Amino acid sequence: MSTTLPTTTLGADGRRVGIQGLGCMGISEFYGDSDLAESRATLEHALELGVTLFDTADIYGSGHNEEFLSGFVREHRDELVIATKFGIVRKADDPAFRGFDNSPEYIRGAVDASLRRLGVDTIDLYYMHRRDPAVPIEDTVATMAELVTAGKVRALGLSEVTGDELRAAHAVHPIAAVQSEWSLFSRDVERTAVPAAAELGVTFVPYSPLGRGFLTGAFSNADSLGGNDFRQRMPRFTGANAERNAELLAPLAAIAQAHGITQAQVALAWVHARAEAHGLAVVPIPGTRKRGRLAENVAAAGVRLSDDELATLEPIAGQVAGPRYADMSFTSAGRE
Repeated sequence: MSTTLPTTTLGADGRRVGIQGLGCMGISEFYGDSDLAESRATLEHALELGVTLFDTADIYGSGHNEEFLSGFVREHRDELVIATKFGIVRKADDPAFRGFDNSPEYIRGAVDASLRRLGVDTIDLYYMHRRDPAVPIEDTVATMAELVTAGKVRALGLSEVTGDELRAAHAVHPIAAVQSEWSLFSRDVERTAVPAAAELGVTFVPYSPLGRGFLTGAFSNADSLGGNDFRQRMPRFTGANAERNAELLAPLAAIAQAHGITQAQVALAWVHARAEAHGLAVVPIPGTRKRGRLAENVAAAGVRLSDDELATLEPIAGQVAGPRYADMSFTSAGRE
């Protein structure tokens, strides 16, 4: 395995991982059809380049993503860290339905199902995917801690939590990582979640660090996306919002041209710069199903932006049109 990427720890004293991970969600659904052979080759190439944190969830493809990853994970079990999640509930007869369940019974059943699909004895990092407001977060984490004691889980993570929720959870059991959306287009986590993570020594794992692809400049609106791409229903990708947001990419494009790199690499370098400014470890998990894009993303870890360039990019998030989800109630921002 290559050690191209620098490494950091998951939590104050957890496993070491490359400072960029791989989000695997798109292999199974949400972003159009996948070439599964190329997706598997991308997983292998990621490991060769030093990517060691691979991110999935039980909801992705309704279990397909965990099953697809299982052979790769078992083949390289000692070389990688596998992260998966529980807490979002779907209905087979209603594909659009999304519910949330953090009850003890649900968590215990979910972890056993994920272990079975992944074909492993222990999950390296187990996240609460979304907060169920009907269950105190202290109770949720207490149940998750039982999984650590039972040897089913090595470390605990939370997704889309506020700073106060993270502190309450960490008081019950150490939290290794917080995963939330963080990018040039989405900075609400910097209000409370990022400062709390820095204070507690919790690693931050930004998902969608490329703004679900918008920051790459590859497309400007939902019309260019396939019919089974869920971004067609996201406010930032449609209508006048998309037109306005495309205009915000001009400074990003100028910086990329000056460095001779891509807009995606500038966007990823910005995430690392913000993490450094806040004094916390960060492992962004851009998703891709192609080896070329993967290599491009990994190379971004070596990009450094100047203070002037960072200042140029600073205003962008405040000018973005549209929320990151149509319903923000299940996000950390929706509870602050």
